[in-house]
Amino acid sequence: MKVKGNPPAYLFLYLVTIMVIMISCSNEKDNTNAGKLGFPAGTKVLLMHCDDAGMCEEANIAVSNYFITGDIRSAAVMIPCPYAEAMVQWAKTQGSPDLGVHLTLTSEWKTWRWGTVADSVNVPGLIDPEGKMWHDVPDVLMHATAEEVETEVRAQINKVLGMGFRPTHIDTHMGTLYGSIDYLKVFLKIAKEYNLPANAIDLSDPAIAENFRKEGYPITTEVVDLLNEYPLPKLDNFSSVPNGKSYEEKRENFFALVSSLKPGLTEIIFHPSVETDNLKTITNSWQQRVWEAELFSDPLVKKFFEDNGIVLITWKEIMERKENAEKQKRPV
Repeated sequence: MKVKGNPPAYLFLYLVTIMVIMISCSNEKDNTNAGKLGFPAGTKVLLMHCDDAGMCEEANIAVSNYFITGDIRSAAVMIPCPYAEAMVQWAKTQGSPDLGVHLTLTSEWKTWRWGTVADSVNVPGLIDPEGKMWHDVPDVLMHATAEEVETEVRAQINKVLGMGFRPTHIDTHMGTLYGSIDYLKVFLKIAKEYNLPANAIDLSDPAIAENFRKEGYPITTEVVDLLNEYPLPKLDNFSSVPNGKSYEEKRENFFALVSSLKPGLTEIIFHPSVETDNLKTITNSWQQRVWEAELFSDPLVKKFFEDNGIVLITWKEIMERKENAEKQKRPV
């Protein structure tokens, strides 16, 4: 039966409201990198990532414990370090774990130090007077050319490949590869060449860009444009697990960090290690690292994730979602 006359005004308003909600949700999904991977609008997706695997035996034990329990399933290994090969060999026994290369261009500790993977003759700008990598990022920026950085980065990735293991991603120790536009170009170029996603941060959000600018990173328009052109998956945000004066305070600080995040894909790094006397000689941050080896097996943390609808993901899963999304767009 046809209705004569104009539809009631309330029906028109209802339809407009529905359209606005649909457009709003669609925009939110399109504007977050989590949405591009197929997650519903408003979802907080966390990539909880163990940094510094391979740095010492204590780190390897903590990382492998997390992988075995399944509480944390993503990490990256520092290939120049003394326990890197042991970490990679262990990973080879675990099927295809989410283990990347933590591209390392510094050697920051006072007594626990390492040199380059590439022949030092080919990367003299990366070598300090002690024959090791420089302690700090500014020293690397002052002495090493982008060509030397590229030589060392390739050497680290190729060493892992030569051991019969394909890493799932690459990232940058101490943020060194974000230290200059030329280093960043190397980082993203190699990510594309090897098809290994880098921890590339989407800086099109001015607030996110400003946060990193305040931390001293040279976030220029050219950097933002370079990241916008990068074709592999990007992060909406990037952070690290906060410190605390006690384990309980550290846990609460972590809850506050996650609660403050906008929806989207955020990587949060931490540095788990088991407690030993040796660890205490390596770093003054040993207590934070020991707590971080416990934090994500804590039932209260697991409940926090569940209660707040937090989705945990790995780089491997991110790439799988990207590939699936691309397949759906292809014509049949």
